[in-house]
Amino acid sequence: MSTMWPLWLLTSLLALSQALPFEQKGFWDFTLDDGLPMLNDEEASGVDTTSGVPDLDSLTPTFSAMCPFGCHCHLRVVQCSDLGLKAVPKEISPDTTLLDLQNNDISELRKDDFKGLQHLYALVLVNNKISKIHEKAFSPLRKLQKLYISKNHLVEIPPNLPSSLVELRIHDNRIRKVPKGVFSGLRNMNCIEMGGNPLENSGFEPGAFDGLKLNYLRISEAKLTGIPKDLPETLNELHLDHNKIQAIELEDLLRYSKLYRLGLGHNQIRMIENGSLSFLPTLRELHLDNNKLSRVPTGLPDLKLLQVVYLHTNNITKVGVNDFCPVGFGVKRAYYNGISLFNNPVPYWEVQPATFRCVTDRLAIQFGNYKK
Repeated sequence: MSTMWPLWLLTSLLALSQALPFEQKGFWDFTLDDGLPMLNDEEASGVDTTSGVPDLDSLTPTFSAMCPFGCHCHLRVVQCSDLGLKAVPKEISPDTTLLDLQNNDISELRKDDFKGLQHLYALVLVNNKISKIHEKAFSPLRKLQKLYISKNHLVEIPPNLPSSLVELRIHDNRIRKVPKGVFSGLRNMNCIEMGGNPLENSGFEPGAFDGLKLNYLRISEAKLTGIPKDLPETLNELHLDHNKIQAIELEDLLRYSKLYRLGLGHNQIRMIENGSLSFLPTLRELHLDNNKLSRVPTGLPDLKLLQVVYLHTNNITKVGVNDFCPVGFGVKRAYYNGISLFNNPVPYWEVQPATFRCVTDRLAIQFGNYKK
């Protein structure tokens, strides 16, 4: 589907840059969001809410009338999508802050393709045929913060990414390996979306994420059979849905104590070892839907901030009175506002009402609709 951006997109982009990536809307939300209410920006990010916003007045004092043939240019936004381009166009104004090249036929990024674009803030290359990137292609982009290069033919993470980069979306490519040092020097990076690549656990070299202080990481729709052990310990959100993970062992989550949201839906998880969730004291949202669990995971009552649990479409046959809520009052600091248990072989009439004594209201509980 072709996407024609309105001329006010740059203003929208700059406003969005104050929020975490998972709160983006419209085109900028590449199906990251599962439709649930998001966490508060300030508490989820741990960063200054004014950081990452370019000062347009300081970027350049003038506006150039240069515009590539066939493109639409306005307010430092150059929109060249859906033109059948075979290469990055020339005559792009040096004061450009957003360059949209999505939905074209570009197959290669050459050394001087972005020469002179030192003010570029966002580069969109989604849905092209890029398989080759010169090692110095991104060198001029000293202020680039958002690089969207999903749905291409890349077999590796691009080399020498700009040190200013905050957000990298590289999902739906052909990447099988993440070598050590590929993210070296990217101290500002807080979001990486790399799902839809044929990545296995063995594809992550030890130290591949060294130096990164990510808030958000998604490696969904890959070929993972377990939770990777060497991801950044700064993560607030980790999404590993649509993989082949079969179990969560005791120390799998040991280093991820800052997680607010964990997505493990659409895997093959049969077992969650006792105590494995105890390493997640700040967890608020847990997705374990569409797995093969036969019981509610132990340890949920001890997660004092947990508010949302997805357990639908599993093999759960029994729900105990203390599976979700702690014994006694004043222990849980945040009540549940969402528990999904539908499409499980649970005899719901046997579930005691006290099971959900720490839920905001009965509408927050989803039962029923089980079919063999």
